[in-house]
Order: sequence, then structure tokens, then C-alpha cells
Amino acid sequence: MNILREEQFFNGKGENDPTFSARDRINRAPKSLGFVKLSPEITLTPAGEALLTSKRKDEVFLRQLLKFQIPSPYHKPSAKATTFCVKPYLELLRLVRNMGTLKFDELQIFGMQLTDWHKFDLIVRKIEKFRIAKVQNRNNYRTFKNEYLKAELMSAYNDRIRTGETHTRESRDSSLRKFLDTQSSNTRDYADACFRYLRATGLVNVSHTGKSLSIVPEKIEDVDYILQTVDREPCFVNDENGYVTYLGNVDIPKLLTDNKSNLIAKLHSEFPEISFDENADIHTLKDLFAEKSEERKFETIQKQKAEIKSYRLYDDIQTIFTQIIDNKLYDAPLLMEWNIWRAMTMLDGGEVKANLNFDDFGHPVSTAQGNMADIICDYGNFIVIVETTLSTGQKQYEMESEPVSRHLGKIKKASEKPCYCLFVAPSINEACIAHFYALHNMNISYYGGKSAIIPLPLHIFRKMLEDSRKASYTPRPEQVKAFFDYSEQIAHTSTDEKQWYEKIQQYALDWLAFRK
Repeated sequence: MNILREEQFFNGKGENDPTFSARDRINRAPKSLGFVKLSPEITLTPAGEALLTSKRKDEVFLRQLLKFQIPSPYHKPSAKATTFCVKPYLELLRLVRNMGTLKFDELQIFGMQLTDWHKFDLIVRKIEKFRIAKVQNRNNYRTFKNEYLKAELMSAYNDRIRTGETHTRESRDSSLRKFLDTQSSNTRDYADACFRYLRATGLVNVSHTGKSLSIVPEKIEDVDYILQTVDREPCFVNDENGYVTYLGNVDIPKLLTDNKSNLIAKLHSEFPEISFDENADIHTLKDLFAEKSEERKFETIQKQKAEIKSYRLYDDIQTIFTQIIDNKLYDAPLLMEWNIWRAMTMLDGGEVKANLNFDDFGHPVSTAQGNMADIICDYGNFIVIVETTLSTGQKQYEMESEPVSRHLGKIKKASEKPCYCLFVAPSINEACIAHFYALHNMNISYYGGKSAIIPLPLHIFRKMLEDSRKASYTPRPEQVKAFFDYSEQIAHTSTDEKQWYEKIQQYALDWLAFRK
């Protein structure tokens, strides 16, 4: 843990109890998904090695998810727990395929009840009944959903409630309301984790607007093959050595593309324009498929950029911002970062790069590794990084103030160009304003000298975007730089951070008035 803390990508502290922090990071997904063995010493399994080295990481991750099961030698439910007999991600993938689309609320209320694969048809009937009731509901949907969830929880935990066992570890409050609130929160957290894990397989799409999952059309054949061939029954339940070997085996379960003729057919189907040696070994063909998929993703993103720069997506970008503020999107932090990237690409002529992971079709999947700026805009003679957050209040200051300064310092030292930072959030905490104002005037070598970081509330950033669309020309890099030059200038002459912040907001509201 001490070595890990020194790495540039490390997020967190791990200071109070390094051994606990280390166990916390290894005992969960790395062990449960078979990437590491902890006994007799901590070692990587073949699956762990593949995760680090393979060009097809989503394939590695998919195999491990399909093998994850309860019960197992790693997961032995207590005597009071419900009966488990399930490979959760296999059955959830089946549920998405069966239902066509699966809403987040449906996953939370019903998907988390899939503790035994024999209950699959029952869960399907429950979801279908819920969908009918939702259509017939004439009241507020949120109230309807919460009441439905409460009724399902009351049924699922009937025995505990009837015997008064409603105490939870996190609280001394043993009231029924507190118990149900805790279980509701747990189901939401588990559903969120399932959304993210399934998304990482590359087999499902996430509709952020509809907060739902669906199978990627190009992957339906792959999914059907999995559902037809992977055994639903947990295995090696009482054989830890056998389970560890099975879980770490990078070649099982078999996927559609493990069959060479299937893989060749898929290459011809998805990339009909290429020619290749059909006698090549299957690993060479898989690498070719991965390479062509990556090229397709790059081309898709380049087409997106061209469309963005033409302002054809202006209304969509503004709509996404409105939906983020109204809390209508799944994974709003990811969508905020992606939408800011689109806005910066539209705003001016720099080379704008987002620190995001995209799927094969150019949709944002997740943010990339930490200790990097969210967005980097290279304008040739200078660089602007953009940091964004949805956090507010004191939490915003605690989470963002130091990392933003550090990311800017890192870029300054690496590029040896003038570097600036734009910090965008729905609202800006006063402590952040004071911190960024002070950094304009403090020469700190760790941050590469004085730091020009402009905090900007989202509504003003959106006004800047609106002005760029109304302009009869494409805004120039000099106009971007002038904003930061002005911020540096008035930071030295303002009486305090409030005056400085007020002036930069006024400038931003008419930023294209600058001419050069």
C-alpha cells in the first residue's frame, strides 16, 4: 500500500491503516473475479495476467463476470441469509436480453432479487406486472416507485421484520423505516455496480436519458451464444482449489469468437472492406478484430468532432446540460465531463482531448485513470485544461481544490507552455473561489509557479457557448487566452477574491467582445 500511494495515478489516502486499505482493494473485485490469489501469497492468476496484457480487456473481463457465482468457496452466505444459487451477471445479461430493455429502477427493485436462477421466470413476471402498473399509475412516478420498492422489500425481508431483526450495522436505529431505507440504499448501490460491470463487457448499451440497459445490436449473436452455452449452475462450491483454478482460467467459458469460423464470419460481417489471411491462428484474428474495432472507434469519434464543430449538436449539448441539472440522467458525472468535452470542441479551434474511455461506437463508458485533467485543450502556443464536477458546498472544496491545482502543475511541467485551467461546476463553493484566487498570486514550485485557474458556474459557461454559436466566425485561441490573461491581471489588482470572481464572471458574459 505504501508503494501504491506513491504512484501518480493513486486516488485516496490509505494513511490510517495501510494493511486494511490494501486488503480492501484486493479482497473485493480482484479476488472475487479471479484476477488474484491471496494464499499462500498474493499472486496474479492467468486471468489477472491477461487483464494487464491483453488487447481485448473487455473479453477478459466478460469471462470473469460470467464465472462469478454465489455460493462459492469465496462467498458462503450465513445461516440467516437467503438461499443463493446464481451466477448473477449471467442471469442479469439474460434478463436484459429477455426484456429488450431493462430500466435502472427495474434492476434495483427486481434484478437484485435474482438470488437463485430458478427464480428467473418469476422475476420476469414481476417486471412485466410492474410495467403495467406504471402505465396505469396516475400519480407521481417517484412516489409510485418508492411505494413499489417498499412493498417488495417488505416481502423479501418478511421473516426479519416479523421477528424484529431490523437492526443494521451502520446505525443504532432499529426502526422499520431505517431498516427499509438502508435496504433501499443497498439495492441502489448494487444495481449501480451491476450497470457499470455489465457496461464494461462491451455487450450492453446504456441509455443515460432512459436510465436503461439494452444489448448492443452488433453483439446480440454473441449474447445468445453465451446464454445458450454457459451453465447456469454454480460449480466447485465446496472445492476451493478447483474453484480457484476454474476462476483463474482465462480460456473459459467459451465465447462465440473462440470458434475460428465464427470469428472469420464476424470479421467479414463487421469489416467487409478488409482482406485477411483466413488461415492465420485465432489469436492473430482476434487481435485483428480488436485493432479494426479500435480504428472504427477512432473514426467514429473524429466524425463526432466534425459534427460538433459544425454546431449541428448545439441543441443536444445544451439539452444534456439541462438534464444534468434536473438530475434526469444516469451517471451524471460522466455525462457532465463528456458534455463539457463536446462543448469545448465546439467552442473554439483547439485540439480537445477528453480523459474518457469510449466504447467501439463512440459512447462514453467511464472516466479514465486518475491524476489527470478531465479535458486537455491544446491551442498550439498554450494549453487549457478543464476540470468539472457536480459536487457542491464544502465537499467540492475538499475533493477538487488540491487535485485541480496539481493537475495544472503537472501539465505545466510536462508541456513547458503557458497553461491555464477552467473549473466548471453547477455552482462554485466560496472556499474554491478563495483558493483559486490565492493561487493566482502565490508562486508555488510544486504547482509550477502561479496558477491561473478560473472557476465558472455552469450557467455562465453555457452563455459562453451560446455566444460562440451566435458569432459570425469561429472563436480564436487568442480570445480564449485573453480570458486567462484578464483573470491574472485583475487577480493582482482586486481587493479580495469576491471582487476578482465578480469581474471574471462579467468578462465571461461578453467574452467575444475581445478582438485581435
